[in-house]
Amino acid sequence: MSQNLDHALTGLRVLDFTRALAGPTCTRMLAEMGAEVVKVEPAPKGDMSRAASVYNKRSLFYVQHNRGKKSLCVNLRDPRGMALVVELVRHVDVVVENFKPGVMADMGLSYERLRELKSDIILCSISAMGQTGPLAQKPGYDYIAQAYAGVTSMIGDEDEAPYIPLVGLGDVNTGVHGALAVLAALRHRDRTGRGQHLDVALLDVYYHFHEVNVHQVRASGGKVKPTRVGRHMTYLSPGGVFRATGGYVVIMSFFHHWPDLCRAMDRPDLIEDPLYSTDLARLERRDAVVKIIEDWLHTFPDVSSAVSHMEKFDVPVAPVLSVAETLDHPHLRARGTVRTIQDSAYGGDIDVPGFPLKFSEFPEELPLAAATLGQHNVEVLTQYLKRTPEEVKHLLAEGVLVERRR
Repeated sequence: MSQNLDHALTGLRVLDFTRALAGPTCTRMLAEMGAEVVKVEPAPKGDMSRAASVYNKRSLFYVQHNRGKKSLCVNLRDPRGMALVVELVRHVDVVVENFKPGVMADMGLSYERLRELKSDIILCSISAMGQTGPLAQKPGYDYIAQAYAGVTSMIGDEDEAPYIPLVGLGDVNTGVHGALAVLAALRHRDRTGRGQHLDVALLDVYYHFHEVNVHQVRASGGKVKPTRVGRHMTYLSPGGVFRATGGYVVIMSFFHHWPDLCRAMDRPDLIEDPLYSTDLARLERRDAVVKIIEDWLHTFPDVSSAVSHMEKFDVPVAPVLSVAETLDHPHLRARGTVRTIQDSAYGGDIDVPGFPLKFSEFPEELPLAAATLGQHNVEVLTQYLKRTPEEVKHLLAEGVLVERRR
């Protein structure tokens, strides 16, 4: 059942009980590095995300987040289906799940039971609030964890309702943290022969994002109360989103980059001016700093010319690109940050985010594809569990397994 394609994790076997985004990101990261991932999808519909972002009767959400995984669609309410899953545990290195805490135990697959099946098994449990604590049983999604972490309160304009970022910030990052934990647990197992249970929570990952907010509250004795202030940073200046002609630019010209921006603006007088020479001074008169910069930006005919001029002075600057504008950006294309994949069930090419980890030993990405529902039923059961094709055909006829073309 090997992919016959070498990569960093070739030979690693993962049993995947995940759905939606956080869990599937974890197992996709592993698959992109060569792990053999068997995704257990509940019959009859499979992963709930197969109904999301559907084009030409194919979920492109599912395609993007489940590339390289083998789909085994099983009726988990049928004892024969659960027996197959239990038997598979003995043949894998890692189990990943992102159910609400307690669901795996209710299925008869608690960590203790998994250890009975395979003594050195690694179980990675991904959840919104974690496996322990007062909120553990609360149903949760990305933005629920974000709100509890104090992150939502930091996004938006002052004195207005907070915003949410329209990207899977917490889910994707939690999946990546889960993959990191799995790799660390594998290293520990290599040294000791022991597996373990990993508890990875969106709430914990989101809280980990705070760079200065948490310690500022305690260190100031509560005088500093971090909250959203709109487009600009609260502890360094200038740093944020600035209005320009026809669009916006992000400028991060604090610390030693303030003189660079001053020279770009042909305002060397501001470099040594005590009213603007330090970050603290600029923070105290941030509105004035923003006005100076934005008035200057509007002397350019467009965003592109302003950015090009600042780049000549090594000012850290970027245009605020739309998602559509990123698709053909030469740098993003050159690095594979935006990649085009082919999906036969969809019937064409799809642009998706690239794999963010680059390996000198494996410079080419694996040619992975997303499975149709139950596509690998026969392959998994014959090669892992030594079932015959006739036995698998019988299980399909009995509804224990399900296959579909999408």
